[in-house]
Amino acid sequence: MNYSKYYPIDVLNGEGTRCALFVSGCIHNCRGCYNQSTWSPDAGELFTDALADQIIKDLNDTRIKKQGLSLSGGDPLHPSNVSDVLKLVKRVKAECIGKDIWLWSGYLLAELTPAQQAIINLVDVFIDGKFEQALAEPNLKWRGSNNQVIHRFK
Repeated sequence: MNYSKYYPIDVLNGEGTRCALFVSGCIHNCRGCYNQSTWSPDAGELFTDALADQIIKDLNDTRIKKQGLSLSGGDPLHPSNVSDVLKLVKRVKAECIGKDIWLWSGYLLAELTPAQQAIINLVDVFIDGKFEQALAEPNLKWRGSNNQVIHRFK
């Protein structure tokens, strides 16, 4: 898996202060997407065990309390990302007690494969649906267009 950006401190992508990882790879190619540079699975840098370790360390850093991890992109549920994202969310749940996980994807909850659903079973908030430029509203919280749904599981 590749990633385009990692922010150890983020206040824009989910509730509270968070860590945010933007992965590479997206098949949806939404018109008006603000992050087109992440569409290619080969964009950005290789996601390594060292970065995963850093994310866990940052989430557990007591100097700046983090509420959790946000996963966006690209698309964390892109087929080339599923294995590494699953490993990461499992680690966060096991090693970062009390931290939540938010995940954005162009896939709809109802159309997920079993492998994608295994990830969603571990996240707290899932924002699904492609960005639809005709339904875009700049004042929406945590989503870009009205068709996208915020699913709160926990």
